[in-house]
Amino acid sequence: MTPTSDIPLTRQLVRHTRAKAASSDDLAMAALFVLDAVANMLGGRNSEPGRKLLRWAGNGPHKPTAPFDTGAHALLMGALTHILETDDLHRASVVHPGCVVVPAAWAVAMREGSTGPDFLRAVLEGFELTTRVGMGVGPAHYRIWHNTATCGPYGSAMAAATLLGLDEDATVDALGNAGSQSSGLWEFLDTGAMTKHLHAGHAAQAGVQAADLAALGFTGPPKILEGPRGFFAAACPDGDVTQVMSRADGPWQLVLTSMKPWPSCRHTHPAIDAALELHQTLHHAGPDDIHAITVETYRAAFDVCDRPHANSEYEAKFSLQHCIATALHDGDVTLGSFDDAARLKAHRMASGIEVKVVDPYASAYPRDWGSAVEVVMTDGTVHRAARDCAKGDPEAPLMPPDVVAKAIGLMEFGGVAEPQALAEALIALPLAEALPELPVFA
Repeated sequence: MTPTSDIPLTRQLVRHTRAKAASSDDLAMAALFVLDAVANMLGGRNSEPGRKLLRWAGNGPHKPTAPFDTGAHALLMGALTHILETDDLHRASVVHPGCVVVPAAWAVAMREGSTGPDFLRAVLEGFELTTRVGMGVGPAHYRIWHNTATCGPYGSAMAAATLLGLDEDATVDALGNAGSQSSGLWEFLDTGAMTKHLHAGHAAQAGVQAADLAALGFTGPPKILEGPRGFFAAACPDGDVTQVMSRADGPWQLVLTSMKPWPSCRHTHPAIDAALELHQTLHHAGPDDIHAITVETYRAAFDVCDRPHANSEYEAKFSLQHCIATALHDGDVTLGSFDDAARLKAHRMASGIEVKVVDPYASAYPRDWGSAVEVVMTDGTVHRAARDCAKGDPEAPLMPPDVVAKAIGLMEFGGVAEPQALAEALIALPLAEALPELPVFA
C-alpha cells in the first residue's frame, strides 16, 4: 500500500514527532528506559563479545584515552547494550529501540554538552521514529531482516538530529541517508555468531553519522521509505507504509515499549511467565512424572526460538525449550541460566518440549505476544497456564523500583563500582544540567 499524502513519509514523521508534546511524566519514563539501556550496556561488558568490543575500542584506531569518534562510540555502546538480551522491546514493531537510540543520543549529547531534558526529548523522538517505521515493515521482512538493525538507523538519526538542532529539511536528509544504510540479517542464528550485537551498534552509528553529515548540508533521499527504490520496496514484500503514521494522536511509542525481566529473547517471555506459574504446582515433580510438555505460541516465536537443542549460551537464550524447562525446574530465569551446566541440567526436559503455532496467539501477534504452556503428567493430570502478554509489557509493567533493582543488578554484573549512585543520577535526568559520565571503559 502507498501513503495517501503527497508529503514524503519521512517529512511527515519529522513533523509529527517534533510537534508532539512531552510531559514531565514522559520525560520520567524516558529516564527509566535510559537507565535500563545504560545498565544493559555496562552489564554487557562482562561477556565474551563485550570484551572483544572493548579490545576493538581500546586497541584499535580509537583509544579511550583520546577523543573517541562519536559514531564509533555509538557503535560500541549500542553493541554492548544488546548483548545480554535484557534490553527493551517494542511489540508492534518488533524493534529493540533502546539499544540503538540511547547510545546514539548519549554519544551526541556528551559531545554537544546537552542537558538532561534535551537528551530525554531526543530519546523520545528516536524511539518514535524507529518503532513507527518498524510498525509498517510486515512479517515477511522479519523472517529475513532483523528489525532493530533495519529500522534502528531512523531512530538514531532522529535523536541525533534533534540534539544537533537540525531543521526539518536537514533532518529529512539525515533520515534519508540513515535509511539507506539499513541492514542486518538473521543468518547469525544458525551458528550463534556475535553479529546481532553489531546490528544494534551499526544502527546507532549510522544515524549519528547521517545527522552529522546533514548538519553540513549533505543531502539524502526524501522518499527513502516509500520510494520505488526505497526501503519498503526493497525489503518489505508484505509491508504497509500506512501503518507508519497510524494512531498518531496516541501516546509516545516509548510509553508502549516493554522492559525485559529475563535475559532471553523476548519471544520466550510469555511462555516463561506461564511456566513460572506452573512451577509453583510442579516444583516437586521429577522428570519421570511428566509425560509431555507443549508450548503454544505465534509464528515469529516459533521461527526464531524453536530450538530443542541449544549448543551455546546464546542459542539457549533463543530456545523456547531451554527457557521453559529452566523456568519449570528452577522457578526463575537469570543470567546464570544459560551456561554449560544450566544447559546440561535442562537438556532432558527441553528436548521433549513441543512448540506449536496456534490461535489465539498466532492471529494476535504482533499486537499481543502471548503463549500457553501445558504439562501432561504420567497419571493423566493436565496443568496449563496461559498469557496474553508478558511481565514487563505495558499491560503488566515493571514498576520503577523493579527497574532500578534490575539495573543495579546488571551494573554489578558489569563491575560498576557505585551502581546505586549512577542509577540515581540517571533517574534524575529530567532536571539535570548535564549527563553523568559512564564507566564504559572502567
